[in-house]
Amino acid sequence: MNRPSVASSEELAAAYATGDLSPVEVTQAVIHRIDAWEPKINAMFLVHRESALAAARGSEKRWKRGEPLSPLDGVPITIKENIYTRGDPAPIGTAANTDLPQALDAPAAARVREAGCVIVGKTTMPDYGMLSSGMSSRHGVTRNPWRLDRNPSGSSSGAGAACAAGYGPLHIGTDIGGSVRLPATHCGIFGLKPSQGRVPVYPPYTGRVAGPMTRTVRDAALLMNVLTGPDVRDFMSLPPQPMEYRMAVDGLSPKGLRIGLLLDMKTGLPVDAEVKAAAQAAAQALHTAGAYVEVVESFLTEEMLDGVCMFFEARSCSDISALDEATRAKIMPFIVEWCTWRARDFTGGQVMAAFNRMMSMREAASRLVAEYDFLLSPTSPLLPYEAEVASPTRDPHNALAHIAFTVPWNMSEHPAASINWSFSRDGLPIGVQVIGQRFDDIGVLRLSRALETLRPAQPPFPE
Repeated sequence: MNRPSVASSEELAAAYATGDLSPVEVTQAVIHRIDAWEPKINAMFLVHRESALAAARGSEKRWKRGEPLSPLDGVPITIKENIYTRGDPAPIGTAANTDLPQALDAPAAARVREAGCVIVGKTTMPDYGMLSSGMSSRHGVTRNPWRLDRNPSGSSSGAGAACAAGYGPLHIGTDIGGSVRLPATHCGIFGLKPSQGRVPVYPPYTGRVAGPMTRTVRDAALLMNVLTGPDVRDFMSLPPQPMEYRMAVDGLSPKGLRIGLLLDMKTGLPVDAEVKAAAQAAAQALHTAGAYVEVVESFLTEEMLDGVCMFFEARSCSDISALDEATRAKIMPFIVEWCTWRARDFTGGQVMAAFNRMMSMREAASRLVAEYDFLLSPTSPLLPYEAEVASPTRDPHNALAHIAFTVPWNMSEHPAASINWSFSRDGLPIGVQVIGQRFDDIGVLRLSRALETLRPAQPPFPE
């Protein structure tokens, strides 16, 4: 098997059952891995050495009795900073917020704790989660393990970097415009944005989901078994789906599937040639395996994408405007400029017009998906960009031009995932995005697993 710190969840559970490994030694190995990597990548906000080892000792006793709480009992996991964990602060990535501890676990944290997972710590994120970047006024700069001068993207920046660096097999991020999938593509891992409500979140919000970030599709499926447990705090949560996700992901044949290939959104940033070639190669592999693949035209307009940007700007401007001047000065200046440069002058009519354009995007996205079993696209138009920039555009007046492939599926509520396909000439990871029918999270996992078996040989993760 792999070394304990980078073994899969399935490998760890099998080794726990036979006694070949214990949760304590695996947790110790993960902590050693964190200690070795953190000076380089800065992926962790908090590392829970003592409580993680205490949880591992409890798991070890349960496995020895043959009474694990779940197949993930004793498996190490990290959780994004903005997913509340009892007793931990959640400053949402910004120096402007306090470090007051949270009283309760958010739904995702509660479910993994009930399953016996060992929470080794909390991962970093940018200010308010409103950047696809690893830069934060609270946490500093999080770097990409594949190349330390590259950005892991965000806002689940620490989770993506931690997964690529081998801080255990399981990581949970959140996504409201691409924040799971963008770090997944730039860090060479798998990330699932579930259907809205499939994984309960708190506090709930339009487009916001929590989802697994892992090295393999199977590990993500195992984690979905746990994360989809019901929680009344999310008023948008879906009825529990009686499904064993891990058992369902294998065995999908692409033969006969109708797949739309979306290569260019026609707005936002242009698609890098190597990124486009990777999506075309993935489509060709599916075609060779028997799928019907055809190129489709973009449904997205500049007005729709700008409507989303205006919505996010208005929301953040409202929050920041309520702060006193001294507190506001602690926020990353790029964020303040981004959300106030025009939003401070928005009228109610402009905000409603932006919201309506966002709903038009939702309708157009839904119409396109309905014509196919799945869509396939690049996840990001870009290769990983410089580590110390707040946005790949470097322009706070055009900060979100790179999310055109990802944000429509948050607002339309469709499940979407990023699976690494290949690497650039410079050795940087390139993912492709799988989009499924609304509520068909299993289907997205299954097609992602098929792509995982069809893709070129992957280099080892960075050491």
